Amino acid sequence: MLSATSPLSLQRSSHCLVFFKCPLVPLKQLRASKPLQTPGWCSWFVRELSGVTTDRPENIRGRIRNSRMRKVGTQRVVTGPALGNFATTHGGLPKQLHPKSLPECEHTNAALQPSAADLSSVQTPPQPKAVHVLQREDSGQNESENACKREMDVTRDGMALGRSASESPTFRTMRAPPPSAASGSSDNRLLTHGLARLTPLNLQSIPVPAAVSKYPFTVVEGQIDPDAPDYSRFKKQYCLCWGAIEEALDQLQQMLLDFAVPLARVCGERLAACMQSSELNWIGCRGWGTHLEKLLSVLENRDEVWDLMCQPGQRYKGNGGHQAAAVRIQTCWRCYSARTAYLLQLRPKWAAQIITMSLLKRAKLGHLKKSLQASRLRQLENYRIRAESLAANWKHITSAKRTIIHVPSLGYSQHQRLSLRGFDVLQNTQMGRLCDIRDENVEVIYVSPVCLGEDVLQYYTHLLGLQTAIELGDASAPESLCAKRFTILMPEAMEYFSTRNMCLASLLKYSPRTLKRIKNLIQGKQAYMIGGVTHIDELAVADELEVPLLGTEPAVAQLYGTKSGGRRIFSCAGVDMPPGKWDIYTLEQLYEGLAQLMTEHMEVHRWLFKIDSEVGGRGTAYCDVCNLKCRKWAQQEFSRHGPKQWKMSLPQVREPVMIKFLEEVPHLLASHARPANTSCYTTWTCFLEHFLREGGVIEAFPPSDSVTCLTVDLLVEPGGDVHMLSCGDQLRGLSGLEVVGCTVPQSSICPDVLHSICNRIGQACQRRSIMGHLSVDLVTFLDPSNLEQQVWAIDLDLGYSNQLAMTQLMLMMTRGTLDCHTSKLEASPIVRDVKSSVRHAGVKSKVQTSVTSRFAVMCTRLLHTNLSLVYYSTFFLMCKAQGIGYDVKARQGTVFALHDSRDRRSLGMLTISENLQGALLTFAHNLSVIHQEISAPNMQGTNNFKDLIKDIEEVLGMTIQNQTTSHEEKEIPAVGSEQLSPHKPHRSTPNKST
Repeated sequence: MLSATSPLSLQRSSHCLVFFKCPLVPLKQLRASKPLQTPGWCSWFVRELSGVTTDRPENIRGRIRNSRMRKVGTQRVVTGPALGNFATTHGGLPKQLHPKSLPECEHTNAALQPSAADLSSVQTPPQPKAVHVLQREDSGQNESENACKREMDVTRDGMALGRSASESPTFRTMRAPPPSAASGSSDNRLLTHGLARLTPLNLQSIPVPAAVSKYPFTVVEGQIDPDAPDYSRFKKQYCLCWGAIEEALDQLQQMLLDFAVPLARVCGERLAACMQSSELNWIGCRGWGTHLEKLLSVLENRDEVWDLMCQPGQRYKGNGGHQAAAVRIQTCWRCYSARTAYLLQLRPKWAAQIITMSLLKRAKLGHLKKSLQASRLRQLENYRIRAESLAANWKHITSAKRTIIHVPSLGYSQHQRLSLRGFDVLQNTQMGRLCDIRDENVEVIYVSPVCLGEDVLQYYTHLLGLQTAIELGDASAPESLCAKRFTILMPEAMEYFSTRNMCLASLLKYSPRTLKRIKNLIQGKQAYMIGGVTHIDELAVADELEVPLLGTEPAVAQLYGTKSGGRRIFSCAGVDMPPGKWDIYTLEQLYEGLAQLMTEHMEVHRWLFKIDSEVGGRGTAYCDVCNLKCRKWAQQEFSRHGPKQWKMSLPQVREPVMIKFLEEVPHLLASHARPANTSCYTTWTCFLEHFLREGGVIEAFPPSDSVTCLTVDLLVEPGGDVHMLSCGDQLRGLSGLEVVGCTVPQSSICPDVLHSICNRIGQACQRRSIMGHLSVDLVTFLDPSNLEQQVWAIDLDLGYSNQLAMTQLMLMMTRGTLDCHTSKLEASPIVRDVKSSVRHAGVKSKVQTSVTSRFAVMCTRLLHTNLSLVYYSTFFLMCKAQGIGYDVKARQGTVFALHDSRDRRSLGMLTISENLQGALLTFAHNLSVIHQEISAPNMQGTNNFKDLIKDIEEVLGMTIQNQTTSHEEKEIPAVGSEQLSPHKPHRSTPNKST
């Protein structure tokens, strides 16, 4: 047994501590806190840190040394239940860290698992190579003892962990010097590393013999009584290998001293077996944790010892606890102080970095903005230079071979693009642009905003190849070579921005491969680009391709492409337009403007509110004035003065009525104003919010029960000339404010009056640098006061329209011409080949039939969700079975315009007939048949077929009524009767229109 002052005990010093919940407390706060309930040496240490130390460290060490040599009888021995109660006191290990006991061993304590962090501080001297345990021959053991020994030898292989004795390498025996404070810090770092794996080790993996130990002995307060009978009997039994066993006992005593374990019971046979199998050779093991685990496995009360060792602060009650606590406290405080000083030192550096990065970011953003501004300014200058060149050579370009690059882009605002469902398909509703190749000098490059499948490409290739068959009136004629004069390209950026709802111009701008291919196709040719709704990126694309753009520059288009901008153009052109106010941005302007308009125009029963930036009837709301409480009184005042006197009277006469209106207008709008398209704006409050943010106009609805709207497409050439390209009467939906189709040519207004209005509007646009394609919406009705036809200009759209695209398809399928000056669509005569007598001479003579007039009904976007369930091949077979098709010989029938290959929810349809009534009937019949074929009683789908059929039926009824009236009234000239609107059940001559 080693004494307290032996050389081995002097070499041992513990510096690695276990702090399960140890906050970082500054030294000043520690001094101000209450004294800790600790043993005497720890209380001295706390008083030393607080500045109230009374004893010297030498005295403390002497007391500790003397306490080790006290007799067992004078010590407080904690055994059995006492240890159990002590292990479960407050502040112990968490529940999940307590070791599990072995249920199979009732008489033998389970193998104790030590903490790798706590136990790693125990310095164990290296062991020599293990030797076999040999007993003395004169030990006097009986046969039962020999059998027990053999049983223990058989099971010792199962008890061994790590390498066996034969696998352990030989090594030198090294003595470590006493550790210093620095080495204590190093041990403390090892302790911190050990805390990371402070989980119960697998104590069950160490098998424990079922038999009770024959040679147990007791270790009290870390000391072994050499005179104890049990220890003497154990020493006598294993005297031949006592050297190795003594080294293991030294390690065990040192560990028990470090953790102030009062009592430990050692199983002698297990200790000898471990030494024989070299299980206590820590160098041969994987580390201190495994070695100490095996060291604790020789204890019979290892569970109690483990619970005691795992208690917080237990390490500081044992040998070297004073120095370990000091090292731990100093380490924590120094770490906290160094970390705080480091953070304080880094704070100015961080601030400087943030300021520097902000300045650099600001400088880079400023440089980027300047670069973008310079780039856009350069693109605008190049656009203007090319526009001047295009204007100078326009006549030559239109008469020579040329290439037209069609980019059907809708340059709406981001809010509009994101709110439109199927925006990519909406941009591709103008596939009729391909029909420009009917001119033999034209080649078309069409940029598609959607990915077109092989079925759609084949359809348009076959459709455009019918020109020869249509010209000859023979469906068996070979396909025309004109199909080789068009190219459809799809930008590769669609794959990367498929969910962004970007306009086609932006997609093409970020598609370098497509731009390069277009450059190769137009190299050495005269070319120009036609866009859609102008966007800033169209200038970038045109500049990249180095071609002129037939369109308005974005700033001008943004100014005059709104509802308010259109009214400015109409006002400068001197054409009639509805009474109204524009550039409304505040509630005060809205209320005062509406009250003033209602006072001045008492004959108007409905007022419209239109958002400047919206298109297609989306941003329109209406309110009926019949809901005014003072309406009856105001009508009496109006009747008392008369219409003429009311308009010419002084403001004082109308002022009382206006004041009454102004008081009731807020309540009227809040209660009775309704958006026309509730899918975009569900309530008046939502509509009003966008109306005031974007700006808008107040406009009168025509005071008539029969109103006809029409659209005229104009081309303002770069040279300044204005041409009418298309004109048609609109087909409207249920709301009456949304266009769903049209009939071509128009038959509502006298052609001369229409030409005069359009020419004035075109000249006004030309004076304001508006160039290219534009469309004008007009409304005509009979004035109830004098029964004269009135024509109002209500809207102006800058860009290529859907009606114009379908008109191009109509002209190709009829091989005819649309004369907007006379409002007639004439199909060219069929050319027949008559071979001469000399067969191989190739001489042909043309036999022409008489010129025939045609009428067409077209719709650019028929919506039906059930169309997506049918492939195009099946759809055309179904149409063929139902007799829906086109007769190339008679040049009448039905033609479809396909938009995409993926969704297939929308398509365009064109019906051509010899008269308007036949075209309308064919169109309605086709809609009914298609709806019945693709729908089931329980799956009608979302569609606009029914609304369109209902509108066509109303138009047919009016057309029949007008024809009956024209036959009855012989006094009306035939020419005048042809100009009557089929949409109005009234009689009026176009000469009376204004």
